[in-house]
Amino acid sequence: MSAWHYAGAMGPKHMTPDEFRRHGYAVVDWVARYMEQVERYPVKTSVAPGAIMDALPKAPPEHGEPFEALLADLDEVLMPGITHWQSPNFFAYFPANTSGASILGDLLCSGLAVQGMLWETSPACTELETSVLDWTAKLLGLPERFLSTSAGGGVIQDSASSATLCAVLAARERTLAGEGNRLGLADAGGGLVAYASSQAHSSVEKALRIAGIGSAQLRLVDVDARHSIDPEALATQMRRDADAGLRPFFMSATLGSTASGAFDSLPAVVGPCKLHDVWLHADAAMFGAAACCPEYRWLHQGVEQADSYCFNPHKWMLTGFDCDCFWVADRQALIGALSIMPTYLDNAATASGEVIDYRDWQVPLGRRFRSLKLWAVLRYYGVAGLQALIREHVALAQELATWIDADERFEIAAPHPLNLVCFRHRAGDAANESIMEEVNGSGALYITHCELDGRFTLRLCVGQAQTNRGHVERAWHAIAAAAP
Repeated sequence: MSAWHYAGAMGPKHMTPDEFRRHGYAVVDWVARYMEQVERYPVKTSVAPGAIMDALPKAPPEHGEPFEALLADLDEVLMPGITHWQSPNFFAYFPANTSGASILGDLLCSGLAVQGMLWETSPACTELETSVLDWTAKLLGLPERFLSTSAGGGVIQDSASSATLCAVLAARERTLAGEGNRLGLADAGGGLVAYASSQAHSSVEKALRIAGIGSAQLRLVDVDARHSIDPEALATQMRRDADAGLRPFFMSATLGSTASGAFDSLPAVVGPCKLHDVWLHADAAMFGAAACCPEYRWLHQGVEQADSYCFNPHKWMLTGFDCDCFWVADRQALIGALSIMPTYLDNAATASGEVIDYRDWQVPLGRRFRSLKLWAVLRYYGVAGLQALIREHVALAQELATWIDADERFEIAAPHPLNLVCFRHRAGDAANESIMEEVNGSGALYITHCELDGRFTLRLCVGQAQTNRGHVERAWHAIAAAAP
């Protein structure tokens, strides 16, 4: 009897294929209806802390319930606590857009339920990922040293934070000549020093903590007027550390900071990194997606000198979370840092050295078939479709900047070459905070803030899949109306 069927009087009652099909249709209808109606919801939830917990039972049901009851609770209990990242009026943080193609690819991933830790455990899972990462590298115009046909290659991580951690571990392994995993934490981390700009993502510090190197070993280097790392300050800091007997080993260059979209110059930081044999990691998180358009590949200038690079298709490339693309120029440093081979994983394919085992390219052993959703997006939209999305969002952000410029009450706070515009009211921090609270409280849109040059700064990021000119124009009118 199929495992899907009733397993006996005392056993579980699994969904039959027919029941799954019926409930599956209902779920797809629910998601399709949500996609149609998402703009009707207040973008930012206003529920009080604990409200959702209070509405949920304190224990699981003793006996199974109809699936329809779950969907009813989804509507009545959970939806009031959802902030709608897929709303075309979501301009906060960064886009986390998805698409029908990605959702269906994720469904296939869940349905197959592959455990892709080794090539042996599902060759298609590994080889599709390798192929899709090569496709994506070519889509972005990345150098050949990141292709699987070179000494490097790509892998899907869950996020840029995990990619940064893997880069730190690989850098530590290279610097310590393969001894990093055999030394105690004090020996492995005590003399190593890492570098990033003061605008870098917090994941750099977290990676150093996890790697046993520690926050005290991170140098946050000053930035210039454009909020980009000061290369002379970087070179000076590396020299001071080396003269003090420390070992510079890792540098994370920010290709579009979360706060303001600031870009570090890779050509300017390559020299100090080469001088001290420092691993250069380039984090393009959201903005890397723009490089699918040739006119925006200036953001990758110098990337051919980087040891690793990552960006998130789950932000601005229609692929649902989680999906970070991470490439290395030398896979051996990464594998050396992360590979452990217990006997229960022994197999002929691994022993042959002819296959990739992605368990050695990440922290966890297990891994999902995430490449299916990225593959679905690339095939459904094609290069031209993705380019059209990026170009439209950039154009909308640039038009927004002209509206801000034309209002003498406001000022642009940072360069805005792509889809993020940082601006502020000239009346000061309190006025800007009041504007943000009023427009967010209305439910009509959602924006966030950052601190630039010590001042409270509004930021509006255009990147949701369904956002059009009307949404951006209405957002600006709401902001202007809330301004003193």
